[in-house]
Amino acid sequence: MAEDVQKHSVHTLVFRSLKRTHDMFVSDQAKPISQDDESHKLKMAVKLKSDYVAVLHMPVLKEGKDRVPHLPGSMHGHQSYAQPDDPEYLITGTHAYPSAPGVALTADTAMHRNPSEGGIHSMALALLPSQARLDASRTAASVGDIHRHAGAAERSHLHSTAVSILEGGGTRNSALIRKAPTMPKPQWHPPWKLSRVISGHLGWVRSIAVEPGNQWFVTGSADRTIKIWDLSSGKLKLSLTGHISTVRGVAVSTRSPYLFSCGEDKQVKCWDLEYNKVIRHYHGHLSAVYDLDLHPTIDVLMTCSRDATARVWDIRTKANVHTLTGHTNTVATVRCQEAEPQVITGSHDSTIRMWDLIAGKTRTTLTNHKKSVRTLVLHPKLYTFASGSADNIKQWKFPDGNFIQNLSGHNAIINTLAVNSDGVLVSGADNGTIHMWDWRTGYNFQRIHAAVQPGSLDSESGIFACLFDKTESRLITAEADKTIKVYKEDDTATEESHPVNWKPEILKRKRF
Repeated sequence: MAEDVQKHSVHTLVFRSLKRTHDMFVSDQAKPISQDDESHKLKMAVKLKSDYVAVLHMPVLKEGKDRVPHLPGSMHGHQSYAQPDDPEYLITGTHAYPSAPGVALTADTAMHRNPSEGGIHSMALALLPSQARLDASRTAASVGDIHRHAGAAERSHLHSTAVSILEGGGTRNSALIRKAPTMPKPQWHPPWKLSRVISGHLGWVRSIAVEPGNQWFVTGSADRTIKIWDLSSGKLKLSLTGHISTVRGVAVSTRSPYLFSCGEDKQVKCWDLEYNKVIRHYHGHLSAVYDLDLHPTIDVLMTCSRDATARVWDIRTKANVHTLTGHTNTVATVRCQEAEPQVITGSHDSTIRMWDLIAGKTRTTLTNHKKSVRTLVLHPKLYTFASGSADNIKQWKFPDGNFIQNLSGHNAIINTLAVNSDGVLVSGADNGTIHMWDWRTGYNFQRIHAAVQPGSLDSESGIFACLFDKTESRLITAEADKTIKVYKEDDTATEESHPVNWKPEILKRKRF
């Protein structure tokens, strides 16, 4: 009766196979075999005849031949190699042109193609007698080098910059090696750590703004309220009610004591903070208003909405100055700046548009993103900005929107971006993760996933907005667990305790 074949796990079989392979190849196969002189000479004679026959027997002028009766000693040991009996011929060169100083034909030199007969004869006849003599003596040494190095030629890799002899001309080309671009070393930034958790809202916290004096900040929430908090203590100072749906955007004016808010109830409100009352409404949007921003130098308010438009409002007269149309889906974010382009919008149609504020028309459309653009941030010092989407974060140059680089690795839906003048870029995502980046190099130096508030579900960890305060020493985040979290730089961290884990990796060239 046949015995049952013993069964082994795949793991065991793989390791047995690996061991057999190791045993087979463990001996040093790369060791050169000791050379046999006779066979080596034969091989060299064949090699010289087959590869260099066209250039070993070059005619030279008789004047040169008469003055060089003997070749240097390096040739005497190799009389068995094919040499011409005709006294008119000498070995005068290993390539058609005279050898350049220091360019000997060695194991590190590759011969790509032999020159044509015409090229050899024309070159030899053009040589001056003195040049022919010099070349003859130099060539002998070069051929001696061939004999010495030829045995190693097959084993060594050819040098990257090979000398190539071209048909008829015999010109040498040095291959220009282009160095691949490498990422510059990122600036060291101290890590950030959670310093305070502020609770009080009864719904998702959707938006944040810090007042110009840096004394307090304001948040808008899905509980339909706007709350004002003391920045240093984290205590609630004031609650404003009036919206009848989620408050999606808040902004504090630097030019007047006004607070602006917008929400999913299609309303845009202006609050007078001396009386804590609404003093103006801006009517016109046909659907939920998702974001707003104030122009830094003129009394103009920008809002963007789910109705695929952005609107420009005169703050004082409440007039709708422009309706910026062109996006084909929800406009999720709008940003203003003093310089051109003064208005930039990002949309769920995956495009970014730069607008001419005076004409109310699109200047440029950036179509590089593949997914919805939910957030934009302008660098406070550089004339650049960043956009956040589910595919990656992209950096751009003003005024034309030239692409700078991708910041990949935050694999989530990015809801918010913030940047400070030190070059720390913060991205907050739907899954509750915060990534810290070096603006210049795109190096991701820290990742944070703060625990949700006790009593909340783990799925309720999402970052909806984040912002640096005016001193840029604190980072405030608005989250889905109904809290506001304040982060500070770790004062105890040093470059030694938290080194930059950076390698000068070759940049991947990307078109988009």
